[in-house]
Amino acid sequence: MALDRHTSTTVDLRSDTVTHPTRSMRRAMADAEVGDDQYGEDPTVNRLEERAAALLGKEAAVFVASGTMGNLVSLLAHCGRGDEAIVGDESHIFRYEGGGASALGGIPLHLLATERDGRLDLGDVTRAIRAADPHYPHTGVVSVENTHNRRGGQVLPPAYLRDLATIAHAAGVPVHLDGARVFNAAAALGIPPAVLVADVDSVQVCLSKGLAAPVGSFVAGSAAFAARARRQRKLVGGAMRQAGVIAAAGLVALDEMVDRLPEDHARARRLAEGLAEIPGVSIDPETVQTNIVIFRPPAGQDQRQVIAAMAEHGVRISDYGTVGLRMVTHYQVDDAAVDRALAAATAVMAPVAVAVA
Repeated sequence: MALDRHTSTTVDLRSDTVTHPTRSMRRAMADAEVGDDQYGEDPTVNRLEERAAALLGKEAAVFVASGTMGNLVSLLAHCGRGDEAIVGDESHIFRYEGGGASALGGIPLHLLATERDGRLDLGDVTRAIRAADPHYPHTGVVSVENTHNRRGGQVLPPAYLRDLATIAHAAGVPVHLDGARVFNAAAALGIPPAVLVADVDSVQVCLSKGLAAPVGSFVAGSAAFAARARRQRKLVGGAMRQAGVIAAAGLVALDEMVDRLPEDHARARRLAEGLAEIPGVSIDPETVQTNIVIFRPPAGQDQRQVIAAMAEHGVRISDYGTVGLRMVTHYQVDDAAVDRALAAATAVMAPVAVAVA
């Protein structure tokens, strides 16, 4: 496998979306066999959709431009106008997708409290599903996130997803999984992704995060769901023509980048353990299960100041507001980059902690 780490003077830990395509991805894109995807004639897109569906144990998959588009077309495929989508108050769908389900689909979001490990309380879900009453909106879908971004990349296990689906299905409600990083979740659990998503009705997966493709996601589910999602993709302007040029990178991502994800997880844990050694930094390394590290700086230190100071040391990180600061590992972050990040964090935050003490 030809990885291109793009050696730089900057260590970019803002997200795993900053990854550059590998050399093998670039070659595959240049050589991609293409056709018109709107006629179903792009062979590379077709291969990607078939491989994605097989990997997740679903009947069919649809290639989309982004994770946000994937979640949107999934909710549109499950819900009619006025139907509610039950989601967590810390979910990506609610926080970071522009209110698209409501703005474009007339789908109100019914928010439930997100627990510290990313779950929705099953009792809360049971109570949130609407009874058949003309005064109430219809519950169109329940959605959860795996791994959970704002909960530090924590993993929902298959037993929880099975219990959630049992509750939802008993009421005739489908379950959608925002699985942008579901391959990270499966790697952390040491199980095939198909086992992890077996009980959900649809799943969205990003190819452009830890898997390092330059663009693209896919949604997968039953053949009937995929047909509805494909129609909704057209409705929101996501129809593509010779999309095999980018689908080729997605195929390489699935073939070459999945098995190396545990390396990112190990480096994230090392980051967390190093941060925990800085006086005043608030983090529990045991909660770092995949490639996302969220922490709080010492008391009295503004998060924006930490970001600016870290950038001066050549390390870029993200501000996650009330949750804290975020670092995300990916294939362009090697052991030396982790060392640099920890050295910068110590230089920036340790003196403040000493001064406050």
